Amino acid sequence: MAMRLIEIGIILIVILMIFGVVLSSVEDTSQKIIRTQEINNMEKLTSEILDNLINNPGVPENWNEYDRGTPGLAIVNEEGQTVPNSVSYAKFIALGKNYDKMVYENLFNSKIKSSIELNPQKSSISSVKIGDIEEGNGIFSVNRLVKCDFYKSYVIKDFQNEGKCERHHSQKDHSCNYFKVFPGNFKKSDYYLLVDDNEEYDLNYIVDTTRVVKERYWEKVGSKEVYLNDKIFFYDDDSAVAFVHLDKPHPKAVIICVPKDFDKSFLDYDYFRTNECELRLTAWY
Repeated sequence: MAMRLIEIGIILIVILMIFGVVLSSVEDTSQKIIRTQEINNMEKLTSEILDNLINNPGVPENWNEYDRGTPGLAIVNEEGQTVPNSVSYAKFIALGKNYDKMVYENLFNSKIKSSIELNPQKSSISSVKIGDIEEGNGIFSVNRLVKCDFYKSYVIKDFQNEGKCERHHSQKDHSCNYFKVFPGNFKKSDYYLLVDDNEEYDLNYIVDTTRVVKERYWEKVGSKEVYLNDKIFFYDDDSAVAFVHLDKPHPKAVIICVPKDFDKSFLDYDYFRTNECELRLTAWY
């Protein structure tokens, strides 16, 4: 009889052990299912938020100037059309300044931390990251290829496009562009000719105006930026039309007008052209 009880006890212990293993396995499976669902939800939400940001300029469209509204990063072109899959650098920086409220609270409902990195491709520009410092669990990233403009809004003439010239030289061997300027402009703005690194020592230029008092001659572009303010003269006129001539067709060069307090470390051609960039949104909880 005692042996019988011992056998029954052993059987019960084995059954309990099997039950415990099965229960543990079920719990592990349930946790994995929940975890997988959480990751899928995070992936879906993160992708939707990123796609909305790069295809929507925000509400209002100039929300970045008022530090309020619903954020969007898409560029609006000169015709007032939204450029799909694009990032306005001004809006990107504005988003970084109020990231907690606009992204953590408004877009992720205060549940998910995140960061966004803009990484220019084939460019001398370094990547820029905004948002939280990465930590926590469930880190997940999505990325998109976008057009990004950086400081392109300061460009007044692009030599990659057709220009006009008052000089009689061959357009197939030269590029010209012009702009009108007033003496008062020089008090608050600086004008520059910026060229790509590859053009720096392979390009000559002339700056003159419609009123020619002294003949101008070709000068070597010896640096990536040429300061134009001291090359434009008004004489007795209240304005001037300045012409910039380059001895190469369609070079990688632009004329820009920036505020006096503009950070001169950003006077690089790549900052003033449209760049191909990778935009990466990383999320965790």
